Amino acid sequence: MNHPPLVLTVAGSDSGGGAGIQADLKTMLALGVHGMSVLTAVTAQNSLGVQGAWELPADAVRAQYRAVVDDIGVHAVKTGMLASAELVETVAELLAATDAPIVVDPVGVSKHGDPLLAASALDSVRKKLLPTATVATPNLDEVAQLTGVRVESEADLVRAAGAVLELGPRWALIKGGHLAGEAVDLLTDGSEEHWLRAPRLDNRHTHGTGCTLASAIASYLALGLSVPEAAQAAKTYVTGAIAAGFPLGEGIGPVDHGWRFRGV
Repeated sequence: MNHPPLVLTVAGSDSGGGAGIQADLKTMLALGVHGMSVLTAVTAQNSLGVQGAWELPADAVRAQYRAVVDDIGVHAVKTGMLASAELVETVAELLAATDAPIVVDPVGVSKHGDPLLAASALDSVRKKLLPTATVATPNLDEVAQLTGVRVESEADLVRAAGAVLELGPRWALIKGGHLAGEAVDLLTDGSEEHWLRAPRLDNRHTHGTGCTLASAIASYLALGLSVPEAAQAAKTYVTGAIAAGFPLGEGIGPVDHGWRFRGV
């Protein structure tokens, strides 16, 4: 192979550049893989929130995916905003026929609390999308949406992970960043547990953390790391990106995907 590993993101666009496809591609570039994209939706978005969102037709999503995978190939896939049941089911069908690790970030709401997934799509995420995942990376709000389990303490992460694993992914990474204390995540396949810890950073500019983490895991899997190794390396990368997050606009600024290049 005379090119870097190939990683495909299937997600929505963030016009402000902090999350979504834009964050995914920046992360992939920073980690030394070739990023490719299937656009599922366009959002009008900035540091204050999402002002509008328009999903693409399923045929357009399918055509983008087939164009990339059939000609170029792929070593890992990451999914983000899929918006509707039709798009969830379209993407799940494509993923099921793809021989590569798949990281599913079951995006439900934006950093600002704006809904990015129709309520009618939740059942499709549970039954169609999550069973395709090598790793699923829900945050605590998404865990509650998908399983009904509400996490209030670190001890609850084990129960949350079990509930997510029952929906079919091989590994569940439950992101506990909204809990008090350390920024702790739990990665488990039901038999082994990996607790990923980092100090809580005093920086409000964290837009794009979820997209960045999932894209980093996909990138490291494409580079040949195991799931636990990829998750730990991704945690280290996103912690540095949060530390270097910067103000942009009047609200919450983005994490800095290029922090390693700036010596932060």
